[in-house]
Amino acid sequence: MEANTDEQRFTQLYQQHHAAVTRYVLRRVPVDEVTDVVSEVFVTAWRRLDEIPPAKSLPWLYGVARRTLANAHRAQQRRGSLVERLATQPQPEVADCADSVVADLSLARAFDGLSDADKEVLRLALWEELPARQAALVVGCSAATFHVRLHRARTRLRTSLAGTNPSRQQQASQTNFGRADA
Repeated sequence: MEANTDEQRFTQLYQQHHAAVTRYVLRRVPVDEVTDVVSEVFVTAWRRLDEIPPAKSLPWLYGVARRTLANAHRAQQRRGSLVERLATQPQPEVADCADSVVADLSLARAFDGLSDADKEVLRLALWEELPARQAALVVGCSAATFHVRLHRARTRLRTSLAGTNPSRQQQASQTNFGRADA
């Protein structure tokens, strides 16, 4: 029953003062912003319906409209400041990812060309990031033997990756596949 009374009270308030609040707002903001501000005023009125003084509801609504406009103005200033700051920021360079994709595909092909034993040694060192002593336990050898296997696997991968392309040979010689530390 009380909800119905609140709805009736709000409906009456809206019908009585909507036009006045709209005119108040219209004199202060561009036409395209009026509907949003007036809507916000009446949403606040609905939420705080019990706080609205019955004899002074229009001045109360004007106060809410004034604060709503002030908030909208501050938000607009913040957006403007943000736009200005963003305009002065250097634009990030967009890297051409084609080279990276080609390198990844070349690496994948070179890796697939290795023996299963070489692949496993490299996976343990690179993907699992196991120290040589722990990786050696996995493959069933000593840490020293694992170091040798890792070195040989990395060398075969570099050679396979370099192929016959001289620039790839230089890049492959500078690449460290896996760590050999214990």
